[in-house]
Amino acid sequence: MKNFTSIVRPNLSEKNLNDSKASISVQSMGRTVFLTPDVIIFLEGEGNYTYIYTNTGKKYLVSRTLKSLAEQLNPNFMRVHKSYLVNVDYVVERLEDDRLLKLSCGKEVVVSRRKIKEITGLLDHSNLRISA
Repeated sequence: MKNFTSIVRPNLSEKNLNDSKASISVQSMGRTVFLTPDVIIFLEGEGNYTYIYTNTGKKYLVSRTLKSLAEQLNPNFMRVHKSYLVNVDYVVERLEDDRLLKLSCGKEVVVSRRKIKEITGLLDHSNLRISA
């Protein structure tokens, strides 16, 4: 009888496991699409479901909570509201005393009152401003 603990699967490396964690799998028209964090503009949660908006203009619905998806994404994503998770790379403008974030797709996302100071601090720190 063989000792199964000595069998090593060569195709499962540490790198492959980390890469699979970085992408989100979505079912679309009978096929599985893997979305990497750099193509996701923002996520909108509605109960146990989440809409994922991408930079290609597509919108996907997944049956996972916003919280579970937030744990899977990189630190570029900020929870700005109980219903929104935004990719900082796609924030174009802050409006109405930082109560709204305008994204590159044209969508305006509301920032909750409790998160305004935190979001403002993060955006000021992450955006390098060059003055002429």
